[in-house]
Amino acid sequence: MTFQDLLNLVQIELLTLPKIVIFLVAVLLALLVGRYTPGIVGLLLNRFSPGQSSPISEHFIRPERGAFKLAGTLLLISLSMVWLQADYPGLHAFFRPFVDLATIASVAWLVSRLFRQVVRIYGIGLLRRLGREVDELLLVFETLVNVVIGFIAVLAFAQSQSFNLIGLIASLGIGGIAIGLAAQTILEQLLSTIVIYLDRPFIPGEYIRLRDGQLCRVESVGLRSTKIRTAAKSTLIIVPNSILIKEEIENISRAKKVMVLLYLDFVRSLSEEDAALVKQVVTKSTNSLFGIDPGSTSITFSGGAADTNGSSSRFSASRARVTFFILGSNDNSIQLRKRLLELANDSIAEQLRRYSIEFTVQDPTIYVESPITL
Repeated sequence: MTFQDLLNLVQIELLTLPKIVIFLVAVLLALLVGRYTPGIVGLLLNRFSPGQSSPISEHFIRPERGAFKLAGTLLLISLSMVWLQADYPGLHAFFRPFVDLATIASVAWLVSRLFRQVVRIYGIGLLRRLGREVDELLLVFETLVNVVIGFIAVLAFAQSQSFNLIGLIASLGIGGIAIGLAAQTILEQLLSTIVIYLDRPFIPGEYIRLRDGQLCRVESVGLRSTKIRTAAKSTLIIVPNSILIKEEIENISRAKKVMVLLYLDFVRSLSEEDAALVKQVVTKSTNSLFGIDPGSTSITFSGGAADTNGSSSRFSASRARVTFFILGSNDNSIQLRKRLLELANDSIAEQLRRYSIEFTVQDPTIYVESPITL
C-alpha cells in the first residue's frame, strides 16, 4: 500500500465518522496544541527572522506565555466549529457566539499585553533619545490604545455575528442628539461617572481630603453620585460626580513611596576622587529621573580598607550602596519608574566607563514600600 492509498483510506474513514465525533477530537487537539503556542510562535520567528528571534522571545513571548496559550487554544477551537456547521446547525448557532466572543477577547487581550511590552521596552528609550520627558502621559497613551483595541474587538464581534453596529450607531445619531438635549443633566452625571471610572482618582475604601480640608473615606461610586463618609463626625455625604470631578482631591491612601536599595560592586578599588565622581554621576542621574524623590539619593561606600602610613591614610572602597525613593500612585506608574531605573543604570555605567570605572549591579534590586508621613 502506497502513502497515497493510506491517505485516501484515512480520508474515507473520516468521512464516515459523525461530524460531532470529529469536532470533539478537534477540540481535544486544540487544547493540546494550544499549550505549545508560545513554542510554535518562537519556532516561526526563528525560521523567518533568526537574528531577532532571541530578544523578541525574551521580551514578548516568555512574559506573555499564558496569553499566547489562551489565544492559540481558542483560535483552534474556533476553527474546529466548522465541523458542526453542516450537520448540526442548531448546535453551531448556539455555541458560535460564545466561541467568537472568547476568541476575540483573548486575541484583544494578547495584543494589549504585547503593546504594553512594546511601550515598556522601546517606547521609553525612544522618548529619551528624542529628548522628551517620560511621565504619566505614556500611561495615558497606553490606556487610549487599549480603548481602541477594545473598540476594534467589539466591532469584530459584531461583524462576526452579522450585526451592523456602525449602521446602528449612525441611525441613532439624530435620536441621540435629541435625547442628549432633553436629558443633558443626566448625561453629564453619567459622563462624569465614566471619567471617574477611567481616571480612577480614588476607589471605594480609600481616604481622600477635599478642598475644604475634610478627611473622608470613599464608601461607593454610583452612576450619579459618590458616597463619602467624614472621618470626624462619621456622617455620610453624597456628592454628584459632576461636581466631584471638578474638585481638587488629595488621595491619602495612595500617599506612598518605594525605597530602592541597590549595590554597585566595582571591578577595582576606588580612590577618594573616584568615589566622589561616582557619587556625582549617580546623584545626577537619579535626580533627573521622572518620579524619583528629589534629594533622596544616598550613597555609602564600603568594602575597602583604609591603609594607614604614619599619620596619613588612603581611602579605598570596592562597593557602593545606593538608596533613594520612587514616588507613584499606582502599580503601573511604579513599574514605569522601575523601567526608567533600568535605563538609568545603563547610563551610569556608560558615563563611569569613560573614567575606567566599571561595576556590576548586585541582583536582585531591593524594593521596599514605605508609607509617607502625613
